[in-house]
Amino acid sequence: MLAEIITIGDEILIGQIVDTNSAWMAIQLNLAGIKVKQVTSVSDDADHITEALKLAEQRARIILITGGLGPTKDDITKFTLAAYFGMGMRRDEETLNHVTNIFEKLNRPMIESNRKQADVPDGCVVIQNKNGTAPCMWFEHNGNIIVSMPGVPFEMMYLMEEEILPRLKNSFKLPFIVHKTLLTAGIGESFLAAEIAGLEDALPDHIKLAYLPRLGQVRLRLSGSGADEDALRNEVEKHARLIIDRIKKYVVVEEDIALEKALLDIMARRGLTLSTAESCTGGYIAHLITQHPGSSAVYMGGAVTYSNKLKESVLGVSGKTLADFGAVSEATVREMAQGALDRFETDYAVAVTGIAGPDGGTADKPVGTVWIAVAGNQGVKARLFTFGNKRVQNIERSAIAALTMILNELGQDYS
Repeated sequence: MLAEIITIGDEILIGQIVDTNSAWMAIQLNLAGIKVKQVTSVSDDADHITEALKLAEQRARIILITGGLGPTKDDITKFTLAAYFGMGMRRDEETLNHVTNIFEKLNRPMIESNRKQADVPDGCVVIQNKNGTAPCMWFEHNGNIIVSMPGVPFEMMYLMEEEILPRLKNSFKLPFIVHKTLLTAGIGESFLAAEIAGLEDALPDHIKLAYLPRLGQVRLRLSGSGADEDALRNEVEKHARLIIDRIKKYVVVEEDIALEKALLDIMARRGLTLSTAESCTGGYIAHLITQHPGSSAVYMGGAVTYSNKLKESVLGVSGKTLADFGAVSEATVREMAQGALDRFETDYAVAVTGIAGPDGGTADKPVGTVWIAVAGNQGVKARLFTFGNKRVQNIERSAIAALTMILNELGQDYS
């Protein structure tokens, strides 16, 4: 079963807002056994909307539209849909009562543009929007289902979860979809593909393998579809185990979670604590860690020691070390890691120092030179990395490399 998503609004096309609706809807549709064929964004223009709808009906049986249902003149979606389907407009009394009640509860005057929110194409099925004033409209045309929803995310999400998805499931016999995600680190996508090429070739047609690379990590997602959910889940798990056995040393966790969340979970299970000492990453590692609820059980804190003065006073790095080797050096990063371990009294500490760029590099230490060290009860281990010349990417790569080094120190058994 194929679907297409159409998002309407000039604000999307000029980059004023980011279209998060499509990503969220695609996830929900996929979980329901509906494959998204295409996502299209169009302006608040009747001809553009009409053309997008014509093409979508040729590609998919389910078309989900968001946006353009507000009370202002640029909100033309429902009038364009009425013209497309050859329908007139009517005022839906249930919607009008709903809108009136909202304004009465807010103790606000209701003007004619608000009443027009209740005007809908006379051939559609109206689905009330309990979280807003713009109703959802359901059309059936040439064997296809077209649904128009508000663009406000929390209104759209409510309608999808409570109304649209249940109706679609009742309208079509949909397959079960089962996903299994493996998070890997420390190996590139092409090398990973080479390691498991034979296993990938042996997958049955109804199970697909996707590579989802990010800086310093790759997610492997097995996706299966079929009529028997339990049998399908067992089959996907069987193929996942074969892959895990082949690349065990690179598999961090068998869940679709962030790398730092996997690290936190592992350390929490073992009762271990962590601290950070950051220079070129400027607190980015601490940010990644602390964005997750429950991180305080593992992460005790850290220091952003950008200057040499703070490296000395906060972390206890020797002035002689800094003078002899410089801030970006193995000697300095080792003392940073050990200083954090001692001062913050944690089981592990990670330190990063480098040249993020775009300037500051030298012939022997070019932009992208980064030293990372991990300190623990087995001593201090340091490693040199050479990244590129993009500042933001260097910061992100450094953080992921630091997290991966901690995982390596914890050992391959992540239980």
